[in-house]
Amino acid sequence: MSFWSRQRVLITGHTGFKGAWLSEQLLMKGARVFGAALPPESQDDLFVRLGHQQRVDHHIVDIRDYAALRSRLDAAQPDIILHLAASSLVRRSYREPLETWRTNLLGSVNLLEALREAQANCPVVMVTTDKVYANAETDTPFDESDPLGGNDPYAASKAASELAVHSYRQSYFTETGARLATARAGNVIGGGDFAEDRIVPDLVRALASKQTLNLRNPQSIRPWQHVLDPLAGYLQLGEALAGADTRTFQRALNFGPFKEERRSVADLVQVALKRWPGTTQTDCASSVMPESKTLRLNADLAGDLLGWRPRWDFERAVTETIDWYRQAHEGADPIALTQNQILDHEAQA
Repeated sequence: MSFWSRQRVLITGHTGFKGAWLSEQLLMKGARVFGAALPPESQDDLFVRLGHQQRVDHHIVDIRDYAALRSRLDAAQPDIILHLAASSLVRRSYREPLETWRTNLLGSVNLLEALREAQANCPVVMVTTDKVYANAETDTPFDESDPLGGNDPYAASKAASELAVHSYRQSYFTETGARLATARAGNVIGGGDFAEDRIVPDLVRALASKQTLNLRNPQSIRPWQHVLDPLAGYLQLGEALAGADTRTFQRALNFGPFKEERRSVADLVQVALKRWPGTTQTDCASSVMPESKTLRLNADLAGDLLGWRPRWDFERAVTETIDWYRQAHEGADPIALTQNQILDHEAQA
C-alpha cells in the first residue's frame, strides 16, 4: 500500500498549475486531498479541466486572511501539508509588488502561525523557488548553502519566506510541533499551464492560433524540468518528514535538472517546434523589467538525502509537455492525458 493511501493532505494553491498536477498524483495514490486556494483564474486552468472542484475537498481560501486559513486548517486536520500557494509570476510582481509580498511572505507566515497556534504536529513542505538565491550571473549552479537574495519582488518575497520558515522552526518547532522543510524548484513545464508571461503557455497560445511568438530573451538559461520531477521530490520530502529521522530533512532542498543540462529559451522552443510546428521571432524591444540571464541549480543534496533524481531529461520534458497541449487542443481528454503521463513518469522511478 502506498504511504499516501488515505493520508489527509492539505494543499494550499491546489487551483494552480502545480497544485492541480499534485492533486491528481495524490488522488491516484488514494490520498484524501483538501484544498485551500483562490478561485481558478479561467476555465482553461488545469484545475477546471481535471474536474477537481468535484474530486477534491475544494475550498476557496485567501492565505492572506489568517482567520480563514486557520479555519481551513482546523477543518482539514491534515496528516501532511504541502504549501504551494503563491504569487508566482516575476513580471506581475513588478506591477503588483504589495500583493506579491502579502501573498508570498505574509501568506506563508499566516500558515506558520496557524500551525503554532493549533499545536499541529505534522510534516509541512513549504515550496519556494529556485530564484531565492542572490544571483551574480556567474553560471555556477546554486546549492543550498549559497546566500539568499532577490532583486525583483517575487524573488525577494520568496527568499524572505525562507527566513520566516527558519525563524519559526528555530523559535517554536525545535522539539515538538510542525516539521518544516522548504523545497526550491522553478521553471517547471508541463501540460495545462495557461499563465501569462511564461514561455510555454505563450508559445502554445501562438501555435494554437497560428500566430508568430515574440521571444523576449531567447538566450536566457533556466533549470527547465517537467512539473512531475519536482512534485515527486516534494512527495518524497513529505514522506521523509513523517519518518523517524525527521531532523535530517528539516531544511531546504533544491529540486532541479541534471547539472550538465544547460538549456536556453531558444533550445526549449526548438524542441517544442519539432512536436508542434510554428513560427517565432526575437522581440528586439528592450524590457523595462529586468530578468536573470542565467539560473542553474545543484540538486545533489536531494539525491544524497532522498535518493531523488530527475526522471525525464530536457528533451523528454519538453516533448511530453507539448504533446499534452497538442492532444488537448485536438480534443483529447485532459484527465486521461494527465494520468497517463503520471503513470509513465512513475514507471521511471
